[in-house]
This record gives sequence, structure tokens and C-alpha cells, in this order.
Amino acid sequence: MKLFVPGRLCLFGEHSDWAGGYRRYNLELGVGYTLLVGTNQGLYAEAEAHPNKLIVRSSVEGSEILALPMEKQALLHEAQKGGFFSYAAGVAYQFLSYFQVGGLEIDNYLTDLPVQKGLSSSAAICVLVARAFNQVYNLKLTLRGEMEFAYLGEITTPSQCGRMDQGCAYGNRPIAMVFDNERAEIIELKAPKNLYLVLVDLNAGKNTQEILAKLNECYPFAKNSVQSNVQKYLSTVSYKITQAAIDALQAGDAKQLGNLMRTAQAEFDAHLIPACPEQLTAPVLHNLLDYQPIQRYILGGKGVGSQGDGTAQFIVENEESQQQVIDIIERDFPQMQCLKLTIYASK
Repeated sequence: MKLFVPGRLCLFGEHSDWAGGYRRYNLELGVGYTLLVGTNQGLYAEAEAHPNKLIVRSSVEGSEILALPMEKQALLHEAQKGGFFSYAAGVAYQFLSYFQVGGLEIDNYLTDLPVQKGLSSSAAICVLVARAFNQVYNLKLTLRGEMEFAYLGEITTPSQCGRMDQGCAYGNRPIAMVFDNERAEIIELKAPKNLYLVLVDLNAGKNTQEILAKLNECYPFAKNSVQSNVQKYLSTVSYKITQAAIDALQAGDAKQLGNLMRTAQAEFDAHLIPACPEQLTAPVLHNLLDYQPIQRYILGGKGVGSQGDGTAQFIVENEESQQQVIDIIERDFPQMQCLKLTIYASK
């Protein structure tokens, strides 16, 4: 059985997924709202049943192979260790807890998605394993069910992911997600025309754990103006921008999406940098967003994921501009890696 799971790009609404979860403690907080799309890159694998073991080979881990007995304690122990294979073990642990399933053998023979770059490579492996169990054992889970088990599997590991990450289960189509307490609503979207983006791995390094820790200190109740501003952006300000972006995407309005990216970045900086200046000041990101030679080819840009000096995204008018931006960045910043992302028109 051949499988493909892409990465996940959060176009708008980063951090609002976990922030919306704090409504269980403070109903005055706004709901989270994100606009997501699957990447054109991802994880390719073959999967088949195994009588009593979980065996995973991965192109990411080279010659290393995970081979565990399909037993809850062994799977839980591996999941809690952390690392790439922990995600597969965590998902297998969850399936064994809820279903009468045997083992699984997965060969992830190709990965063209950059890992640890804000594109949810960890969520992709979790969805891949969940989909393999679902299809190999004919469990008849919906996409939403695969997402749920992928999420449960990932939080069995030391990962601090939110529910947004597993949106990669929906493939390359754009979706919106609303987060209210523990509830996550998924809205499938359609683009009337192709939209062209460039993703840039800044190769500068950031500490996602520090960003999340500092921002989570602002919840569930703000203690000062800095924390109030974080809460304001991740609810009402971000919600308004994300809704406008969804409208623009469904209208095929790339120029408006570019304008909204610039607005979102400016508002993010004003509201969130004071809460974690060491990571969110992000000089490499802002230098690239403002880099003069690419301005004539881009419609707008912003940070990706938890922000910081991790990954940048730009939206452009067409394929020619897409290639021009990549050529300039790779010429002038050889340490950076660029990826094309096309949101294809709905058929």
C-alpha cells in the first residue's frame, strides 16, 4: 500500500490553535482561527501488516530502523523518549489502545519535506502512521478520525504540538480550522485559480520551545499589558486577518493575500515580540522580508509557524515571479533553501 502525506503550512493564524484551547479556563478569550494548506512536498511510504511488530524505516533517519513488539508498554516507552521514531510509536500506542490491531511495517522510502522547519514534519509522520493503520486494517476512520489519532499519538511524545498541525491529513487542499476549548472545527475551502508561494528555510536557528513557553505564560489570564497584547492578537486581531485571508483565497486574490501577510506580520511584531524578544525579534527573517531585490516580484510575505528565524513565506503573482524570487534568494543567501508551493485551483 503506497501512501503520501504532505507537510502543513500555516498561512495565517499561527499560535491561535493552542491559544483557543485556553477558553476552557477563560471564556473571555477569543477562539483560534487558522488558514492552512498542505505543502507540495511530504513523506512517501509503503505500508503492510506485520503479525506482531511495529517496524519503521525512514529516509530521514538513514540506516536506523525502529523495530518494537506491538505491546503497549514498549510503544509508550519509545514514544516518551522523543525523536523521530517516537511519533510512530506514539500513534501505534494509541491505535493499540482503541482497536484490536496487529503490527505494521512502514518503509518511508522518500522524504522531500524539510524537517524541523515549521512545516509539521512530525505531524506528517503521525498522520502517515495513522493512515497506514486505518487502511491496512480497514478501520473506516474518516480524515478527521486520522487527524485525531495522529494528534493523540504526537502528544504521547514530548512534543508540544497543537491540533492545527495534523491538518496535513487533508492533503494539498486549503482548509480553515476554528479552535474553541477542546473543539476543533474544519472548514474545507476552494481556490478558483492557482496561487503561487515560495517557502524559505532561513537556516538561522530558533528555539520553538522557548517561544511557546514565553507565550503560554500569557494565559489563561493576563497579568500585565504585554500579556494582554499577546491575548488580543491571538484572538480578535488574528481572527479578523485570517477571515479576510480566507475571503481573498476563495476569490483568488493573490494581491490581497500579500497585503494581509504584510499586515499580519506587522501586527504580530507589535503584539508578540515584547513577550519573547530573544526569539521573535528575528533579524534574519525581517531582513529577508524587506530585502530590496525581491520586492518587485513579491506581493507580500511573513513568518511561518511559531515565527522567529525559522521559515519565511512569500506570495507572488505567477510561476515566473516564483522562480525569480527563488533564484535571487539562492544567489544572495546560499545558506537558505527555497521550496515552491502552489495552491491549485479547485476542480
